[in-house]
Amino acid sequence: MTKINTTWIEASVVENEVHMSIVELSHASRTPQELIMSWVSEGVLSPAGSSPEDWRFSGDSLKRAKTAAHLTHDLELNVPGVALALELLDEIAQLRARLNLK
Repeated sequence: MTKINTTWIEASVVENEVHMSIVELSHASRTPQELIMSWVSEGVLSPAGSSPEDWRFSGDSLKRAKTAAHLTHDLELNVPGVALALELLDEIAQLRARLNLK
């Protein structure tokens, strides 16, 4: 008879614990702060806080900002185009999740 070893790994999602300023998000996503402010105005990103100086972005916002940056640079989409593309990508992810639940 063979012996089975089980190893448990405990982890936490860092994206939920990270909170970045607009300056930190700008550096991490390699995106100008002005473009990030445009994305916030268009609803692409939703920071906590009332003004750019007070804004705090989650780790999930970093992933979204990087995707938005790729859409902007690679596909040359404008801000409304990025917002639409991300909305469609979100919808695709939701539909795939629903299919996986069935």
